[in-house]
This record gives sequence, C-alpha cells and structure tokens, in this order.
Amino acid sequence: MSNAEEVKKALVQAADAARFAPSIHNTQPWRWVVRDGQLELFGVAERQLTEQDPEGRMLLLSCGTALHHAQVALDAEGWRYEVTRPESPDSPDSPEAPGDRPLAVIRPTDREAIRPEATRHFQMLQVRRTDRRTVTDDAIPESTLAFLVKAAEEAGARLHVLDRDQVLELAVAVEHAQKAQDTDDRLRAEMATWVGGERTGDTGIPASALPEELPLTTVAERDFQARGTLPAGDGHDRGATYGVLYGTGDDAVDWLRGGEALSRLWLTSAEQAVSLLPLSGPVEIPSTRFALRRMLGDVGYPFLALRLGSLDPAHSAPPRTPRLPAGQVIEIAD
Repeated sequence: MSNAEEVKKALVQAADAARFAPSIHNTQPWRWVVRDGQLELFGVAERQLTEQDPEGRMLLLSCGTALHHAQVALDAEGWRYEVTRPESPDSPDSPEAPGDRPLAVIRPTDREAIRPEATRHFQMLQVRRTDRRTVTDDAIPESTLAFLVKAAEEAGARLHVLDRDQVLELAVAVEHAQKAQDTDDRLRAEMATWVGGERTGDTGIPASALPEELPLTTVAERDFQARGTLPAGDGHDRGATYGVLYGTGDDAVDWLRGGEALSRLWLTSAEQAVSLLPLSGPVEIPSTRFALRRMLGDVGYPFLALRLGSLDPAHSAPPRTPRLPAGQVIEIAD
C-alpha cells in the first residue's frame, strides 16, 4: 500500500469513528470530505436546530466533538497530524451558504509509536453514552475531579466547579430556561421532530434513551415532552458535582474548540467511571446564559453546564443512540 493510500484509509477510518461523537439532540450536524491527503470537516445546516440554536453555537460545539473523535482515532493508529481551524469559519448564520468552507482540516504528517493512553481513549468512543438516569450518592473523589479539570484545561477550555450556592443558582437558571422554551410553540414543534419514538431516520433521541419520568433532582433535567422507556433510577443528585465548561472567547472557532474540549472531558470521564450529562438549556437562552457568565465572574463564555456523578455499577449502559451511515456523512473526493 502506498503512503497516499495509507493516509486515505486512515482519514476514512477517522471520519467513521467520528460518527459516534455526541451532538445536540443527536442531530449529527457534520459532514466529512477526504481530499488531497487531508480530512475536511463541514457543518450541515439541514441538521441545525434553527429554533433552539439559531446562531449555530450548539452546531459548532457538536462539530467540535466530532473533530476531537477523529483525532482520537488517528492517535490510536499512531498518526501525527496538524489541525487547522480557520479563524472565521462558516457559521449557520453566515451571509454565505453554510458549509462552503471547512470548519477544520486535519492533515496527517508522519507516524509514531502508538501510545497506550491513545488506545484507551479510542476504546472510550464505544463506551461513552449520554446517561440521563440519576447518579449514586457517592461523591466523585477530589483527585478524580482535579484530573477532569486538568483534562479540560489541556484541551483548551476551563471547567469551573460550582459550590453549593452556585448549584442552587444553576437550578434556577435551568428552570427559567425550561419555562422559556415550554412557551415557544415553534421550538416545541422542532424538538418533537428530533426527540422520542423509535427514530427510524438514524438521528435524534429515541425513547429508549430517555427516562420514563424526570428524576426528582435539585437541578432539573431537560423536559423533552416525550415519554421514554429507560428507568430513571431511585437516586437524587446529592452526590453529583455540577460545573460549567467555558472558554475565553465567543467566536465560531471558540465554540468549535469548546466541542473538542467537551469530547476530551467526556472520554476522560468515561475512563474514570464518571457519568457526564451536558445541560445546554441555560446556554441557549440569553438571560440564563448571562447568569452562567456571572457564576464565572464574567471571565469567560459558558459552553455548557455539566452534571458529573458516580456511575451505579448495577446499571448497564443505556442503548446507543442511532447514527447516520458512513456514506451519508463521508465523501471521498479523490
């Protein structure tokens, strides 16, 4: 096999691994193009939540998780590579047609010995789930929490751990965001097209990944207005740790990097047997997003609120959400 063929194969495999990245409501709003020895990532406006995410922040965050997943796959094969993230990539509200320019480009350079940690990270791509069930009352050890904070920093973001008073502020912000969204008929209609049921179209959140009822927790989970089939569990969130993942900027490239950091943090959490649940609701509403900024002392821009908790060893992982087939999200241009 020639070097060009080897690179092409690695890029296709990386794009295929990225299909398992988490995304807002499992919209999978990305498209990959393998071309001239590089892997190009594009956003897909047709899978943007135009009512819930009109400015495309969650789309960019979702594409960032896919970008990191692709890098994890290349790391696991011992590839060195360069990642280019244009300072002004297309965003869904750009005056140009969305998807004309790549959000990021990965160019493999050479090979190196495969590192054991790279293999472990790749294994977590298959293990990671979005688990909306309650966590145990066992608090996350301080050493583990410090490890997760460091992982976020190494990925270019920050994880601010909330104290008890701030957790109560977060609970209020989540409640206000939920009420604002509940009164928006267009948003509710959009959500209904992506959440609930059997999800035969390979996108969205099926009923099998939703709890039968909302858990009785201090910080409420999003009410999708759809009944699930997953037992919610008997616990509360007394043992949970809440935090805010944030960055220093609010441009498109910052949100893309925020998604990369989220993926890194999520995979690291899975390695540490820690459940991570993203809470995007308070970031989607301007007033509650401002409340999260105040919790950060106005020193950064919040990407997501997060719930971190200890997994119940008696619970098996929830079913995997559906994924679009490789042929629908990967194009081999050469």
